[in-house]
Amino acid sequence: MSDITSRVVAHPNSALDQTEASPDTFGAPAAKSAPNGRRARAGLNGSVIAGIGLVVLVVAWIAAVRFLHVPSYIVPAPEAVLRALWSGLAVSPMSAQGYYLPLWSTLGNAAIGFGIGTGLGLLLGSLMAESRTVEKLLMPYAFALQSLPKVAIAPLVVIWFGFGDGSKIAIAALLSFFPVLINSFTGLRSVEPERLDLMRSLSATRFETYRIVKLPNAAPFIFAGLDMAVVYALLGAIVAEFLGAQQGMGVVITQAQAVSDVAGVFAALVILGALGIALHSSVRRLEHRVVHWGHRGK
Repeated sequence: MSDITSRVVAHPNSALDQTEASPDTFGAPAAKSAPNGRRARAGLNGSVIAGIGLVVLVVAWIAAVRFLHVPSYIVPAPEAVLRALWSGLAVSPMSAQGYYLPLWSTLGNAAIGFGIGTGLGLLLGSLMAESRTVEKLLMPYAFALQSLPKVAIAPLVVIWFGFGDGSKIAIAALLSFFPVLINSFTGLRSVEPERLDLMRSLSATRFETYRIVKLPNAAPFIFAGLDMAVVYALLGAIVAEFLGAQQGMGVVITQAQAVSDVAGVFAALVILGALGIALHSSVRRLEHRVVHWGHRGK
């Protein structure tokens, strides 16, 4: 291959999108600050809106408890939840009475299950996108597996893998598998035919086409699946802990329910909700770094 052909293979998007470039492209460096400013303002506005929503939620919570006389065993007062949160957080990270060890156990199992489930989902999604035979062989069983109620098969998983970390990792992987499988398959199949024709004209191998054209095109779809999968993995680990475990946030919730500590249950739910928001934000930040071409000008 000549140097020109090699550059086209390395950057197929530039060869295809050259005709769509604006005549003002050479003036782009001077205007880069405008999109950055818009993104900064959008991020600030989003934070302000989220803060206002939180304030409204807390005010409605306080009003419901005090003026509607909702019993504490149904909805505890915010100050009671704050006390429960403080009692679990204002301790040593190694204390068995705090939230740190259970949270670390749940998060660790969810992370391992997330890695296994998303890895298998991306692998099988890629194989199905590359081969019609593999698609016809695996797709019906993937949908059949997804249609099964996970709460119903979770006890079976606990029997198969035991009450240790294995069952929690397995359920987390099971829940995070399907979103990445479908999104990666859809993204890999949505490549424009012109791009594929260009790679064929350059005598590119199937792996080169996959790596240079298909995978970058599918990256936004894959990250959408990862965004769902990271929360599903956390949910799967907690469901497994409900069924039987020695440690974890699911155990904390079960123990609080056993002694009618509703404030303790709410405190654990607040922690899990904050963790879910943090995981979602982490995936979105990673997406903006990796799929940087999909966010230019937005």
